[in-house]
Amino acid sequence: MSNSALQIESYALGMFQTNAYVLTNPATGESIVIDPGMDPEILLDALIEKNVVAILLTHAHLDHIGGLNQVRAMTKAPVYIHPIEQEWLTHPDLNGSSRWNLPQPIVCERAEQELEDGQVLELAGLKIDVLHTPGHSPGSCSFVIGQHCFGGDVLFAQSIGRTDLPGGDFETLMASIQDKLFELDDETIVYPGHGPKTTIDTEKTFNPYVTGMLR
Repeated sequence: MSNSALQIESYALGMFQTNAYVLTNPATGESIVIDPGMDPEILLDALIEKNVVAILLTHAHLDHIGGLNQVRAMTKAPVYIHPIEQEWLTHPDLNGSSRWNLPQPIVCERAEQELEDGQVLELAGLKIDVLHTPGHSPGSCSFVIGQHCFGGDVLFAQSIGRTDLPGGDFETLMASIQDKLFELDDETIVYPGHGPKTTIDTEKTFNPYVTGMLR
């Protein structure tokens, strides 16, 4: 399937304005959801006519899994996450929701599928390369489909993911960006967990956090 045929919808959800993505392959009529965040009503409305076959999690911070229970119940689709953060789904202290004044902490069932670095998923007629890109969180993963990269909170438009949360590490994050994301084609479009999309070339050129580290 050509990259241009992939339909990509983005929804900024909840108080953190976390980007949830819906990827649809017109050839199969199947869709994938990435990071169903908090207050997912607009996402749920968008999924009414979709045939969702998988839910991919870049990581398990509260703002990326806040709508997981609703999307899971609606779609019956299996959830994919890196094993390091499998238990984060079930424990509010790990996913961070216990630290916020929420109506109730976020507790989800364990994911049906676990991800590993270098894995190639074949879902909805799409070939999805899995990159383990820790640093923002220990189990962070990026999903690459052709020249589209869904990277969660690793790399933003002229910024990077925070590393001051439990399990975060600045040097590890820098290594993930340098050794994994910056090895992608310069034309690769990065769809981050927050804010606008960007490209690998743009971040190599203009991102003030990483331009000095290029080898």
